[in-house]
Amino acid sequence: MTTLSPYDSMSPVTQAAYRAKGAAADLAPLPRAEKDDALLAIADALEVRTSDVIAANAKDIERAREAGTSETVIDRLTLTPERIRAIASDVRDVVALPDPVGEVVRGSTLPNGIDLRQVRVPLGVVGIIYEARPNVTVDAAALCLKSGNAVLLRGSSSAYESNTALVRVLRDAIGGSGLPADAVQLVPGDNRESVRELMRARGLVDVLIPRGGASLIRTVVQESTVPVIETGTGNCHVYVDARADLDMAIDILINSKAQRPSVCNSAETLLVHQDIAPAFLPRALDALAEAGVTVHGDERVLGYAKNSKATVVEATVEDWETEYLSYDIAAAVVDSLDRAVDHIRLWTSGHTEAIVTTSQQAARRFTQLVDSTTVAVNASTRFTDGGQFGFGAEIGISTQKLHARGPMGLPELTSTKYIVTGDGHVRR
Repeated sequence: MTTLSPYDSMSPVTQAAYRAKGAAADLAPLPRAEKDDALLAIADALEVRTSDVIAANAKDIERAREAGTSETVIDRLTLTPERIRAIASDVRDVVALPDPVGEVVRGSTLPNGIDLRQVRVPLGVVGIIYEARPNVTVDAAALCLKSGNAVLLRGSSSAYESNTALVRVLRDAIGGSGLPADAVQLVPGDNRESVRELMRARGLVDVLIPRGGASLIRTVVQESTVPVIETGTGNCHVYVDARADLDMAIDILINSKAQRPSVCNSAETLLVHQDIAPAFLPRALDALAEAGVTVHGDERVLGYAKNSKATVVEATVEDWETEYLSYDIAAAVVDSLDRAVDHIRLWTSGHTEAIVTTSQQAARRFTQLVDSTTVAVNASTRFTDGGQFGFGAEIGISTQKLHARGPMGLPELTSTKYIVTGDGHVRR
């Protein structure tokens, strides 16, 4: 008579989580060199098997177009040879980064002679729930592998073919390097039940990181029993101060909004000090028009649009809270820097805000008063990015305040433990 083990009766998602837990235990003690070798193998394999990935991605794109998906979402879904080379380059950048595992965060010899050290250790099993961004599949796998974590990937059904092809490449490269292939897995299933199972896998999955729109993030935060690191939406602001360099302000505005509008660090709202508005707004509106951006303006912005080439519509309350992810921007004239801060505090998602000014006093006050993960002075909002910050690829941009905040690189994928070393010490 055949006896079934408890494992045989588990759902596919639970089985995957158990395999990931075992892989995480095997990864945790590995030296940096072994992990880096696997990452280099991943980068090479991505380039060698680019055609396989592109063919799979084409199926997702075709299905998305048939479903009437917006071009903004399709842009986020699309993989090209150039983008795959960039993804492989990001993986190699991760190889060059220091391994955080084993780093001594603090340490001392206590008065009683005990040696106390707090060291970084992997989180364990990291679950990623994300939307139509297949590049996240590789970024997450690379960062988790380097930091000694196993990863369970649950992408959206719209990128199913792409993610399946990418994970196949990743697992082949990892296994060929002698590391456990189960360190990287796609969560089985393509329906919401598999997502719910992942969110309920407390004790098997150590942390969940959602990446996507507000609805996805809210659902994971509210329904998960697994601890969640919240990556928020990007309602980012550019404030042009009374003492701004006009040419600089135009360049920063257009780059923040139009360089790649489908990403979370693109600007969604423009705020202009009333003293500079007469000189700045006519030029800004024309520049936005040239970039193909529709402006959702308040009453004062509409007044400057009469002789402009821009497409300007009246802003509604909803515009101030909207993450467009498209060639749209909300715009308002404000009476002062403090009124700009008030607007940002009311509507921001806590991601990134920028000020353009030649006044050090204004810059200092803005950075002190604005509470977002990143505050940029005379720089585009588009710099809020793990790669741009020198972290290598990022696993997300956390807009919460516990454990991690801002672009999450390798250290943010670790926890710590204390190592207490004595010489027969007992407590009296």
